[in-house]
Amino acid sequence: MIWLPLTLLAFVAGMLLQLRVRSPLANPTLVATLVVLAALLLSRTAYPYYHAQVQPLTELLAPAVVALAVPLYQQRALLARQWQALLVGGMLGTAVGMGTDTLLARALHLGHAAERSLMTATATSPVTVQLAQFTGAPAELAATLAVLSGLVGALILPPLLTRLGVRHPLARGIAIGSVAHGVGTARAREEGSITGAASSIGMGLGAVLVTLVVALLAGLAAR
Repeated sequence: MIWLPLTLLAFVAGMLLQLRVRSPLANPTLVATLVVLAALLLSRTAYPYYHAQVQPLTELLAPAVVALAVPLYQQRALLARQWQALLVGGMLGTAVGMGTDTLLARALHLGHAAERSLMTATATSPVTVQLAQFTGAPAELAATLAVLSGLVGALILPPLLTRLGVRHPLARGIAIGSVAHGVGTARAREEGSITGAASSIGMGLGAVLVTLVVALLAGLAAR
C-alpha cells in the first residue's frame, strides 16, 4: 500500500518545489507524474496494480466534476458583466482544441482508443473519466491524455499569448482555462486573481461544451 502515500507525497513535493522555483516546469502535477512514473518503471509495477492501489483517489474524481460548478458560481458577477466575451472565448477555445485533437489523431493514424480519448482531452480529467463510458475510450487513457493536454497547455500558452500580444487578464485566463483546464488554471492564478477567475470560467465552460458534444454524438450514434 505504498502507492497511495507515494502519489500524495509526490504531489506535495511538487507544490513545495513550485513555491521555491518559479518556473512552469515546476508544476505539481508534472512533478508527481514523473516521480510516480519513475517509481513504476524502476519497480516494474504494472499499471493495473497501481490503479487498484490508488482507487480512493480515483473515486474523488466524481465529486470533482460537481465541484466545477463552484468557480462558476463564485465568479458569477464577473460572468454577468462580461458574459458575451467569456462565453464566446471559452466555447471557441474548447472547440478549437477538440478539433485540433481530432485532426491530430487522424493525421498520426492513431488507434481507435487514442482517437476517442483525445476527443475529450480539452476537458478536465474528472469529466473525461465520466465521459469515457459514452465515448468508448479507456478511462485511464482518457484521463492521462487530459492531464498531458493540461500540462502542455500550461507550459506553452502563457508565453505564446505574451508573444502574440495578448495581455488582458480576462483574455489570457479564458484562453488558458478553456484549453488547459485545471492545470492551466493553477498556472493562470499565478498571474493574478482576474486571470485565475477567467481561467476557472473557461475550464467550466469547456467541460460543459465537451459534455454536450459527446452527448450529441452519442445520441446520433444511437439512432
